[in-house]
Amino acid sequence: MADEEECGHILAQFRSEDGEDSGAPFDLPLSVTTEHLQAVCNQLLENEEPVPYTFFIGEDEIKGSLNDWFGKQKDKVNTEKAINIVYQPQAVFRVRPVTRCTSSMPGHTEAVISVAFSPDGRHLASGSGDTTVRFWDIFTETPHHTCKGHSHWILYMAWSPDGKVVASGCKNSEIRLWNPLTGQQIGRPLTGHRKWITCLAWQPLHKDGSCRYLASSSKDGDVRIWNTSVGQCEKVLSSHTQNVTCIRWGGEGLLYSASQDRTIKVWRTEDGTQCRTLQGHGHWVNTMALNTDYVIRTGAYDPGKPHAISPGEATAEQLTELATERYIKAKSGNKELMVSGSDDFTLFLWDPAESKKPIARMTGHQQLINDVRFSPDTRYIASASFDKSVKLWDGKTGKFIATLRGHVNAVYQIAWSADSRLLCSGSKDSTLKVNLTSCCCCCYSSHRMVLCVRVIQGGYPVAHLQSGGPFLPVRLDQPFVFYNQRSENRAGCSILYLLHGA
Repeated sequence: MADEEECGHILAQFRSEDGEDSGAPFDLPLSVTTEHLQAVCNQLLENEEPVPYTFFIGEDEIKGSLNDWFGKQKDKVNTEKAINIVYQPQAVFRVRPVTRCTSSMPGHTEAVISVAFSPDGRHLASGSGDTTVRFWDIFTETPHHTCKGHSHWILYMAWSPDGKVVASGCKNSEIRLWNPLTGQQIGRPLTGHRKWITCLAWQPLHKDGSCRYLASSSKDGDVRIWNTSVGQCEKVLSSHTQNVTCIRWGGEGLLYSASQDRTIKVWRTEDGTQCRTLQGHGHWVNTMALNTDYVIRTGAYDPGKPHAISPGEATAEQLTELATERYIKAKSGNKELMVSGSDDFTLFLWDPAESKKPIARMTGHQQLINDVRFSPDTRYIASASFDKSVKLWDGKTGKFIATLRGHVNAVYQIAWSADSRLLCSGSKDSTLKVNLTSCCCCCYSSHRMVLCVRVIQGGYPVAHLQSGGPFLPVRLDQPFVFYNQRSENRAGCSILYLLHGA
């Protein structure tokens, strides 16, 4: 009691990140720590099971005790008024940072160009310049199936959100569907594009439990929507005047396409109508991301509840119901936002379902932007650039937060861990670097990451990271890069590295 009286007290008001007050203001001794705040907040919110939180006063995170914060801010604080302590819930699971490479998985005879984890994180698919698709067991680190059928480099792969089908697109403009359990091709190839495939996107699971519809984009400037059940193209969305670089199928029934014509187009998938065109970038739009990307990709599979679904036993209705719950929870009553990155060194934050005007223009990079990602909890945006840096932004306002430096060459791609506490970046300097966000602490999950390694001679190569969870810096013998539309070069052998925590 003497220590508390010596430290003093403040009038505190707990407030959610949405601005809603929780309970009435109450007296807190300045000696309380974050552990005490955790207990008080859980009690106040009547949580049946303890939920981890981080706490902020203004823009300052409370990392030790209130007294530590008050000592720095006492001249600016009016102690006669209640001080708002904003709490942010964190993932109940914690991803363990990887500390070693557990396996080098040879098999492909030419460069590995694309890799993708299944929605439940149990399986891995890889596509290569040797024209084959391979499925891997990430627990035994051995190949399951080698799938042949393509006649050219496999540039992009995407799992259906229920994990039952994998789509692969090649440089010969074909799309093929595969059964990951048997390795057999499903139906005939999907043909119609006139140039190579640049991106694939499935309709979200909460919109269609049967996962029938697949969208594809191509260098021919078209976006196509396929009914995979019958193997036919149902809609051709042709309004772009140049190469479509990437597409995203949102959770509100809209499809987004970005192009080298400097625009992003918003399509209504029900009838193929173009809703609006988003303009603002002064050069090619290279990349874009939705704040719901993670929950859409993983569908019904929650990494915090790994045993909630038995693979192969859940019905389509059950998967749809779980996916809908996860999507609603991920949005938390907010809008589905999108961020885009361009060769003009800028990013734009959009509310694409409602407005043509951007929420924010995000400047700071000094060279072109290769990759941009929302964190799984939607709070942060990370962007990677040729200027050797990674920048963090606020996921709701686009406000700049920090610059993460350390790479000595262009940063090609980034990936978040499933709990949003770790951010990995891959660079031309041959390293992976992990950055811990302010809420990071000791971890225990067993999620993994795959690195696709290859070397390009000349041109503008781009690295490719595919995450099932965490990352740590790993020094490689040569730069790892991803096939790029700018230069049609590919060279060198390739290896899949499986990284795992200690």
